[in-house]
Amino acid sequence: MAKYSFAFKRKVVQEYLNGEGGYEYLAEKFNIPSSTRIKEWVKTFRNFGDEGLLRSRQNKKYTFEKKLHVVELYLSTEVSYQELAIREGITTPAMIANWVQRFRIAGPDSLRPRKKGRKKTLDKSKKNITSQHKDEAVVDKTSIDTSAEYVKELEDELLKLRIENAFLKELRRLRLEDEAKMRERQKSSAASEDSLN
Repeated sequence: MAKYSFAFKRKVVQEYLNGEGGYEYLAEKFNIPSSTRIKEWVKTFRNFGDEGLLRSRQNKKYTFEKKLHVVELYLSTEVSYQELAIREGITTPAMIANWVQRFRIAGPDSLRPRKKGRKKTLDKSKKNITSQHKDEAVVDKTSIDTSAEYVKELEDELLKLRIENAFLKELRRLRLEDEAKMRERQKSSAASEDSLN
């Protein structure tokens, strides 16, 4: 995928907004392979201004809670990645698609930030703790870790159930809508048969 400078994108968007050509014409004029790219630039510019056209050199970090919230919104509503990105102030809709895919494959934990680098090793001076203190430290640490781990598992299960509940509610709503449409069609066909007789 070709990378375009801010000035170039701004120029193309400005020509479109000034009425100097449509998407297809401008794509051909500026040798851009797809007019869809220009549509995205225009939409992004209208929603975020110049900031939307800037290529960020820094990856913006989103919290686990924010990612989870966005994924829940996507799964429980009929909104596109683009619309959701605009609503939530995320300049890259593909990022949301990535989060949703990771969530579907591995669950909520896949959205948590991962630590980078090697694990730290204990200093030799810390290894010289007496065996009694060492045993106490291990017991205390494992009991704390276990309870925190258990709470995390419960939170994850709760989240999955909430998403499943939202999905089932939406499915029920769609079924009721379909049934209402079917009844309406049956009434209209019965009424037309009556008028023919």
